[in-house]
Amino acid sequence: MKIIILGANQVGSTLAETLANERNDITVVDSDVNRLRELKDTIDIGTIAGMASHPDVLERAGGEDADMIIAVTESDEINMVACRVAYSLFHTPKKICRLRSTAYLVSDKLLSGQDGIAVDVVISPEHIVSDYISRLIDLPGSLQVLDFADGKVQLVAVKAHYGGPLVGQEIRLLRQHMPSVDTRVAAIFRRDRPIIPEGSTVIEADDEVFLIAAKNDIRAVISELRRMDKPYRRVMIAGGGNIGLRLAEEIEKRYQVKIIERNKERCVFLSETLSKAIVLNGECSQGELLVEENIEDTDVFLALTNDDEANIMSSLLAKRLGARKVMCLINNPAYVDLVQGGEIDIAISPQQATIGSLLAHVRRGDVVNVHSLRRGAAEAMEAIAHGDPHSSKVVGRAIEEIELPAGATIGAIVRDEEVLIAHDDIVVESDDHVILFLVDRKQIPEVERLFQVGFSFF
Repeated sequence: MKIIILGANQVGSTLAETLANERNDITVVDSDVNRLRELKDTIDIGTIAGMASHPDVLERAGGEDADMIIAVTESDEINMVACRVAYSLFHTPKKICRLRSTAYLVSDKLLSGQDGIAVDVVISPEHIVSDYISRLIDLPGSLQVLDFADGKVQLVAVKAHYGGPLVGQEIRLLRQHMPSVDTRVAAIFRRDRPIIPEGSTVIEADDEVFLIAAKNDIRAVISELRRMDKPYRRVMIAGGGNIGLRLAEEIEKRYQVKIIERNKERCVFLSETLSKAIVLNGECSQGELLVEENIEDTDVFLALTNDDEANIMSSLLAKRLGARKVMCLINNPAYVDLVQGGEIDIAISPQQATIGSLLAHVRRGDVVNVHSLRRGAAEAMEAIAHGDPHSSKVVGRAIEEIELPAGATIGAIVRDEEVLIAHDDIVVESDDHVILFLVDRKQIPEVERLFQVGFSFF
């Protein structure tokens, strides 16, 4: 697939690397020559220097025969104009636009159609990241929480702790412990190495275990691997930017929320916008302020400013002062592995969260959901099965008969409103939503081919 990526920032660079490794023809456009040079030195891609929205620049990038344009520059306006130019001049089949301002998200007429901006897919990083954090808050003890099939199924990453009922035992005993709950261990990462689970696999303390189950059963499943954390009540957010604001709006009716923001004008706006959250003007790295606001009674401290160093330092300070759980937004991917798992409980990469949403629109076959896992090392996807036993490689076949590539497992199937946790004898039907886990992303093209329908279907 020939794809033009507009913007060599963190999102664009990570996306370019991901797609290039999957044998796509990638060209990245950016006005920063040095950034393009660094990118080209590490990835086998094409680069074009220039303003991403200019017709001549898009033409030089190969706009005439591009299959897709993904506009992820830091400017909403440049992204929208570029999509309109691609539609008007080159009739580009698919145009994906990153928008940060909620002001542009209120009208479908503005964004789609011949008279609008002609955007096919809108990606809002702030919405994606705030929703992601909200799920982590709602499910204490989880490292990652991913929704599939409109929230009917969840895939959760949990660190197994000493004393958990299943720790030190074989996976096959999971059903004996919870006879009324159906679940599946999709994968285990032990000392950062993937293990494809079998019934005889023994779960060890400190394993990172990925579990899949119906949403209503997830809490019970987590309790088998670790002592279930008490539900959170008090949440403190450092940073009242777009992500902090949207998260506060989403959770303020369920939790006691405080926001610390250094800019006075922004504080006024936050207090006028939010209905229940308490807005505080000050520096999140000031220990006196945190102590005054009873940081020792805070269940979750979230550092969500635009400054990685400020987020890390304020998170460490909050933890030292008694915050029960600390989560930290990290834009620089090199920092994520360094800080997570120590005093900082969870490091959140907005790039990885956003890229999952982008990849869902790049995948071949009818893929409706993609989540990047383990900082891009693994992937979970939701694909819809189409066709019949003659035209499809999955429809009409039992799970044990499907020729999945090495490292790929089927975790669950959603059929209408019914959630079926994957077992060998379950037969896939047309229109089933199949949720897969891949520990090796190099196998993605093979999985995509499994869900592509043969010509006989048409």
